[in-house]
Amino acid sequence: MPELFLERDFDPPLLAAAVRAVSRSLQEQGCLDLHRVEWAGSLLSADGRKMVCRFRAADAESVRIVLRTVGVADMSRLWPGTRHDRPGLTEAESAAANVLVRRRFEQPVTLEEIQAREDAGAWCLEARRVKFIRTFFSTDCRRMICLYQAPDAESVRQAQRQAGMPVEDVWAFNAVLP
Repeated sequence: MPELFLERDFDPPLLAAAVRAVSRSLQEQGCLDLHRVEWAGSLLSADGRKMVCRFRAADAESVRIVLRTVGVADMSRLWPGTRHDRPGLTEAESAAANVLVRRRFEQPVTLEEIQAREDAGAWCLEARRVKFIRTFFSTDCRRMICLYQAPDAESVRQAQRQAGMPVEDVWAFNAVLP
C-alpha cells in the first residue's frame, strides 16, 4: 500500500497526548477502517511546533477524507512517497531515530544523487556521532525527509552543513506511534 506523508506546523505547540487522542478518536469512529487508511505514526518536534504524519492508504483522497473528520483543514503538504531504510537496519536501530531533516528541491532529483552526496560527506556524520536511519522520498522527487540517530539536532545540522547537503530544516523529534 502506498505511503503518504503530511507535514504540519502548530502555533500554539501540540502535545503528544493530543496526537494520541486524535488517533484514538479515528479508531473509535471506525474512520480509518472505513477508508482503508492506516496511521503508521507521527514524528512530533521536541518543541511541539512541527509534525510529520505517516499513513498507508490506496490514495491521498482517502487520507484527506479521514483527516477532515478530525478538523484538519490544511492538507497542502500531503504527499505520496517511498521509504528507504539503511541496509541492514534493525528494529532497535529504527526506533532510535531522534532527529529529522527535511529537504525540498526546486527541480526533481534522484535518490541516488542525494545518496551520493551524503556518502561523500559520511565522515561529517561519523565525526559527530550521527547515524543515518531512513529516508522518505516523494514520488515527485522534490521532497525528502531523512531520519537520523544523533546526540542532538545541532550535531546533524552541522554535519549536513559541512557535507554541503540541501536542508530545509532540522529538528529533534519524539515518535508518536499507534
